[in-house]
Amino acid sequence: VQLQASGGGLVQAGGSLRLSCVASGNIFNSNTMGWYRQCPGKQRELVATITSGGRTNYADSVKGRFTISRDNTRHTVILEMNSLKPGDTAVYYCNADILYRAKDALDYWGKGTQVTVSS
Repeated sequence: VQLQASGGGLVQAGGSLRLSCVASGNIFNSNTMGWYRQCPGKQRELVATITSGGRTNYADSVKGRFTISRDNTRHTVILEMNSLKPGDTAVYYCNADILYRAKDALDYWGKGTQVTVSS
């Protein structure tokens, strides 16, 4: 299974970006999918997750600004980021809990996409 993320880039403060991540390979189904980020010198932190049933969870720092969504049929997770701040600058990683058989799942990470917000 591979996770391919796209959509990062450079944006001014107050701007918007849309991240997309597609899971491909031996996929029976996908469970929770989400986004994490890592700033230089800091630990990777949760940004947002979404279950297969659509239940979402957000970091307090992005609530009201970011929206996570998914397409279960295409094993895709989207992160809409609005009102971006310089503090959002980080490498963003896609994560997915993938069922490769009916009852067997593994956790996968994408390679990361850089988001840079200038002031």
